[in-house]
Amino acid sequence: MPITTAALVRNADEAERRWFYGGGLHSWLVRESEAGDGFLLFEDTVDPGKRTPLHTHPAADETFYLLGGSILLHIDGVEYEVRTGGVAVIPRGVPHAFLAQAEGARMLCLHTPGGGEDFYRTASEPAVPGQPAVAVDFDRVRQAAASTGSMTIVGPPPFRAA
Repeated sequence: MPITTAALVRNADEAERRWFYGGGLHSWLVRESEAGDGFLLFEDTVDPGKRTPLHTHPAADETFYLLGGSILLHIDGVEYEVRTGGVAVIPRGVPHAFLAQAEGARMLCLHTPGGGEDFYRTASEPAVPGQPAVAVDFDRVRQAAASTGSMTIVGPPPFRAA
């Protein structure tokens, strides 16, 4: 099988960093174009209490690997706690959401195949050193989802209010 991409080595301090309008800081480790459109890989650092709306990724599976902290993960009506070192694979089209627990979370997010980078790029802005995080803006997340089609919001966060 021929190789379709060049080798890639990137240290964390070389990653593109972007503030996500849904909350959190993304460090893009491998962009889709760098992986022959086979996947997108980024680290997501989220604040305690971050909640995502219930959503799907119609054309990509999403995998979370927890580097630190923990999340409550809602997958198709069932809730799971995922702690440091844990992994979760959410098949494409399956409704899911997560809630970062009290200590927040750091996780690797893998989308396979690629196709969601346009959504994340549209729903974020570059993180400029010394500048504060952008405010959470779910309207911009909804607009990015609608314009790219790689994420579909299907409901509000399914978690009880704290």
